[in-house]
Amino acid sequence: MRRTLLACTLALIVPGLLFAEADGKWLRRVPDQDRARVNPLAGQPEAVAAGQNLFAENCAKCHGKDANGLHNRPSLRSERIRNAKDGELAWMLKNGNQFKGMPPWVSLPEQQRWQIITYLRTLPPQNQ
Repeated sequence: MRRTLLACTLALIVPGLLFAEADGKWLRRVPDQDRARVNPLAGQPEAVAAGQNLFAENCAKCHGKDANGLHNRPSLRSERIRNAKDGELAWMLKNGNQFKGMPPWVSLPEQQRWQIITYLRTLPPQNQ
């Protein structure tokens, strides 16, 4: 009886968690001090070029060369990513989301994570 109740409970909760993640609610987990961070490399052409190379090396295998997403991984050109603050993206890159298969990239130096974000900001919206 307990196993059945547990199985039913999980069957109701897990899809809700998955939808919440796909809906961008992961942003709620970002601490305010991280959310407020500003990209120190924003708009720098050298950072864009470096970020493009880093993206190709580290991110494209899951998010696609064009950042439109692969293998059920999200597009990084989506409206929710485009509307996310730089600090929120930096937090996600650093911490990842293991539940959804996003590894933490804390091993990448912080400057390289900012370069990736700088590059992502140059990409056109998903539908273009």
